[in-house]
Amino acid sequence: QVQLVESGGGLVQPGGSLRLSCAASGNIFSVSVMAWYRQAPGKQRNLVARILSGGTTNYADSVKGRFTISRDDAKNLVYLQMNSLEPEDTAVYYCNGYVRSPGFVTYTEYWGQGTQVTVSS
Repeated sequence: QVQLVESGGGLVQPGGSLRLSCAASGNIFSVSVMAWYRQAPGKQRNLVARILSGGTTNYADSVKGRFTISRDDAKNLVYLQMNSLEPEDTAVYYCNGYVRSPGFVTYTEYWGQGTQVTVSS
């Protein structure tokens, strides 16, 4: 089994910064795409940022220039550095990853349990 565990959420004032981390553990041979999604109350879950195994990144328009996604493949970690936070960034942030386990030829999608980010004065 594979687990994704997020950390780093919390309460921050507008204009502040937070860094989210996600650790993948378990039966892992390789990890391809890793991403962060978020879901605000009463809204659907949306992609925030994605990073491919080669390092290519994609961002939602609403976070471009403010958020940065990065990964440490040696440790199976993915990070989301969030700067200039706005109240509209308040949501539960979920880590997402595609993992290949030893003996398998395909990748399976996994989700973390989510971490709350609240931006408020």
